[in-house]
Amino acid sequence: MHGISEEVVAAVRRLNYYATGVVRELVPRSLFRFEHDAIFRELEDTGALPALLERVNYYNGLVPGRHALPSTRIDSIDRSRSRYFIDLAEHLRFFPAHLRIDSLFGDITHVPPVPSVLKSRPIDGDNANSVLLNLDKFRHFRLFDDPVPFSKKTPRAVWRGSMNNPLRANLVSGHANSPFCDVGHVSRNFTEVPPRDVLSPVQQFQYRYIISVEGCDVATNLKWVMASGSVCIMPRPRFETWFMEGRLIPDHHYVEVRDDFSDLEEKIEALEADPMRAREIVANANRHIGMFLQRRNEKLTSLLVLQKYFEATGQLPPSAFTEGFFSVADAEPRMLMTA
Repeated sequence: MHGISEEVVAAVRRLNYYATGVVRELVPRSLFRFEHDAIFRELEDTGALPALLERVNYYNGLVPGRHALPSTRIDSIDRSRSRYFIDLAEHLRFFPAHLRIDSLFGDITHVPPVPSVLKSRPIDGDNANSVLLNLDKFRHFRLFDDPVPFSKKTPRAVWRGSMNNPLRANLVSGHANSPFCDVGHVSRNFTEVPPRDVLSPVQQFQYRYIISVEGCDVATNLKWVMASGSVCIMPRPRFETWFMEGRLIPDHHYVEVRDDFSDLEEKIEALEADPMRAREIVANANRHIGMFLQRRNEKLTSLLVLQKYFEATGQLPPSAFTEGFFSVADAEPRMLMTA
């Protein structure tokens, strides 16, 4: 939007997001149930189903017959965390209101003791109880146009952020004065290095390399960095969301650096010496994020994640998708009382 400030664009986007959520709540649930049945009938015969199920089973690793009835009816979910509720309700409205679900809102870095729908989870270990949906996507899936050709970008790395974990302290303490970087924090309570001015994503696109560092869970900037024409540089991620950070391949989708960033300058020098490799990494990152820009597939994948959740917790009978959800070795689903 030429001639319109970033603040105005952000305000319009926020208004549209919340207005859409409110309007969706006013639509009778019966209409969503009708659409649910039509979508699932169509899905049974589509060639896209295997690829969708591959993603579904990545997000939702539950198996049937091992879980108690979840605690909260769909129509009684906490609404106080509005963005999380809006994103969860967007797809729950396609299912009967009496079904039950456990959910956790916020930056979740542990695996819950019961199957729960949430935004983020640890990548390593047994994380099957952590069922991912695209929650708080207003903040985490905000993308920006990058008009700057790679050859015209400044050959340095950039980062801005708050100081909320040791990884970020390592980056700022070690590289705030590096000639290879424009690294700065925006926190008042970190006194080791003075804060710097905030840089918007559009301003950061002026640089060839953008650093991504996990915060309270995942790195908020990772999606828009990987959608840009700049190379993403980051330590190997520990947490993941709907973006499937655990599927990202070091030095293919991004350039991996050590947790202490001691090899950051070395990695920048290597990229500058091999611009074709840098462009290939950008192209691979762009292809990964392109998977999440197909709105129809995103909707179908979300509905199937929830369908599998309700089948695995014994609240819905086997469907045309059950065989794709669960391996032969998995126990037969057992129906639980859902009243």
